[in-house]
Amino acid sequence: MNIRKIVSYTEDVLTEGGRPVDPRARTAVVLAVLQNPWAGRGFVEDLAPGIEEFASPLGALLAPRVVAALGAPIEAYGKAAVVGLDGEVEHGSALIHTLKFGDHFRQAASATTLLPAVEKRAAAGTTFDIPLKHITDATIRSHHQSIEVRLADAPRADEIVVGLAAAAQGRPQARLAPLSSER
Repeated sequence: MNIRKIVSYTEDVLTEGGRPVDPRARTAVVLAVLQNPWAGRGFVEDLAPGIEEFASPLGALLAPRVVAALGAPIEAYGKAAVVGLDGEVEHGSALIHTLKFGDHFRQAASATTLLPAVEKRAAAGTTFDIPLKHITDATIRSHHQSIEVRLADAPRADEIVVGLAAAAQGRPQARLAPLSSER
């Protein structure tokens, strides 16, 4: 796996709606920018060998980093793959839509739900939103949120940006009724 760089950052929301958020609402994102193993090879019918080679090591690399960046128990999580213009959306999906990748994060977060995801093909500098849902119950509305991400120099045409996002809480000042209240 040829990784050009790893980017980590956190966001702390201290006020929302003109009111303090206490404790702060923290979200962390870790992104790996890697060479697309399928780019420039024409249409690749069988993606399985690349999935086998890259998905698990990538999940093992990113999961502990996002846990450390968050620095708190994870309550919501999500994933992303943005493929450069010489690749296909399916290339990013191949890496992140497999248990070989996602189970590393599920285990690190003690999660039981599916990881919500975004995947797209785009040029360097594109903005994308990583969706997050609660780690054990995807119907908990307060944890339906997203975080906006952008890397100025990635993905290059032959790269994929793969990322994980985690939140220590739901949306700041969340006050929607539980889904179960609707009949």
